[in-house]
Amino acid sequence: VQLQASGGGLVQAGGSLRLSCAASLWRFSTYHMGWYRQAPGTERELVARISSTGGANYADPVKGRFTISRDNGKNTVYLQMNSLRPEDTAVYYCNTWPVTRSWAKGTQVTVSS
Repeated sequence: VQLQASGGGLVQAGGSLRLSCAASLWRFSTYHMGWYRQAPGTERELVARISSTGGANYADPVKGRFTISRDNGKNTVYLQMNSLRPEDTAVYYCNTWPVTRSWAKGTQVTVSS
């Protein structure tokens, strides 16, 4: 699996989770990476992205609450999610940005009210 997301779970509103994505990509450091999510009945959407040089951008619904980061030595990208809301409930995936790889199994995040 090239892009394995982990770290999801069930959390109460206001709680935090940290997602990890282990990427089996040659020259991982040269890729822009993204976290995406898909809630039931909706299309998959970009949540946050990080450039190869570390610059980050966020979708409006998560600005100020989520932080994306990367560790090129570990070929891993992270998503720190704070102040979680029920509307953050979704399956979370990582991929390159723009998307260039097949989608792997994501990690379920469920936020209870």
